[in-house]
Amino acid sequence: MWWIYALLSALFAALTAIFAKVGIKGVDTDLATAIRTVVILLIAWAIVFFKGSASAIGGLNKINWFFLVLSGCATGLSWICYFKALQLGKVSLVAPIDKLSVALAIVLAVVFLKESLSLKQAIGALMIIGGSVVLIF
Repeated sequence: MWWIYALLSALFAALTAIFAKVGIKGVDTDLATAIRTVVILLIAWAIVFFKGSASAIGGLNKINWFFLVLSGCATGLSWICYFKALQLGKVSLVAPIDKLSVALAIVLAVVFLKESLSLKQAIGALMIIGGSVVLIF
């Protein structure tokens, strides 16, 4: 059962990267971090105010807000699944499978963001996927 939570954690972590990529277009990344990350809310807002970029909040459009909120939701779901996987499984198995998010982010970036995929990236992603399959089974 632990590997299901570890895989879900990887999926939601990958979605976090995709949603954030869309949501931060034209937005200060510190401001974006403050919006999507509840756990580090105080730290992120402190950075935003310190840098003087808080005034840029008025420039956010509905798409920015929508995808930053989705990114925050994906982050939260990833963390919930990760800790549940850690509770049920061994760290030496859960943590590497959680890193499957790297390969998932590559695939999702190619499919949804139309990013190009090099042979090197494809081989790396396949190796990560293969390693995760070996660890699960």
